[in-house]
Amino acid sequence: MLGLPPLPRTLEAALRDVSSKKPEIRAEAVRDLVRYSDDHRAQVIRSIEGALRDEDPRVRGLAAMALSDIGAKETLPALLVAVEDDDAYVRQMAISALGEIGDARSGERLRRALGDPRPEVRFQAVMAFPRVTARKEDALEAVLSAMEDKDALVAHVALRMAEEIAGDDDPDPRVAKRAKALLAHESTSVRLAAAILLARAGDVSGKDVLAKIATGDLTTTEGEDEAAAIELCGELGLKETKKGLSRRAFGGLLGLGRDRFQWHARVALARMGDGRAIREIVSELGSWDPGKRTLAVAAAGRARITSARDAIRALRDAPEKADPGAVEEALRALDEEPRE
Repeated sequence: MLGLPPLPRTLEAALRDVSSKKPEIRAEAVRDLVRYSDDHRAQVIRSIEGALRDEDPRVRGLAAMALSDIGAKETLPALLVAVEDDDAYVRQMAISALGEIGDARSGERLRRALGDPRPEVRFQAVMAFPRVTARKEDALEAVLSAMEDKDALVAHVALRMAEEIAGDDDPDPRVAKRAKALLAHESTSVRLAAAILLARAGDVSGKDVLAKIATGDLTTTEGEDEAAAIELCGELGLKETKKGLSRRAFGGLLGLGRDRFQWHARVALARMGDGRAIREIVSELGSWDPGKRTLAVAAAGRARITSARDAIRALRDAPEKADPGAVEEALRALDEEPRE
């Protein structure tokens, strides 16, 4: 039938095609091998590890990713060699794989990569090293240093990793101090990531950056950060952003101009008590569309719309109507709020 995607290769076909003369077929075969790793682990790992030495850098990079996906700690020596690959993409994928696999034996090699002259290597190392080192202090020292990196992408990812290291706790005071300094960074992405880190810890030093992003006075290519900034404006109650958020949530003249962060803007407005945003979210809890209803459940929880608690609780025994995970998460958030 026309238009249907091709069926996945059998194990035998994937093992054969990983040696094809065509690099695109070898790349596809590497991807397909991953699905057979549970039942044929040794055979699959041996074949993918061989692809780390493929003549085509795309295949080598995909092989590193595949070994990461199946947690192939037994290929650590081969991945450490791949860190020195001539191709930048392969180097990045090898370092990323080491971080995802999380084997502490790669710690020293990743520590050296933190000081590599190539920014793409430092970028991946900042993400990988904290995930393999056993000492939190070593991880903190790595991100603190990277937050001062001359490359904006490295500094940005260091701020992200600082949040990951902190987990549910406030960031280390040294991290917070450095983040405040980065609020004056020339890169909007770095300033925004610093503002988000601080705001989530209750420090509103970067609220002006958050507000300008939310209202569109500043732009960023980091979609995840933009969404976070919009919701944080609601959590912080930044009333000066309401007009800009309303434009995002409900469109411009006659409701035209749908914004890709419409959902987040509506959550932010509802968090600030905006009646229209609250009504629209609550009304969608009764939608016939399970996907739309699930989004409304999540929005009600994030916006702390306590009047929606009973309606959401009624969905606990109706998994066909809304995602059970979203329901439970929303109820946990609402139970933290006092009853209206």
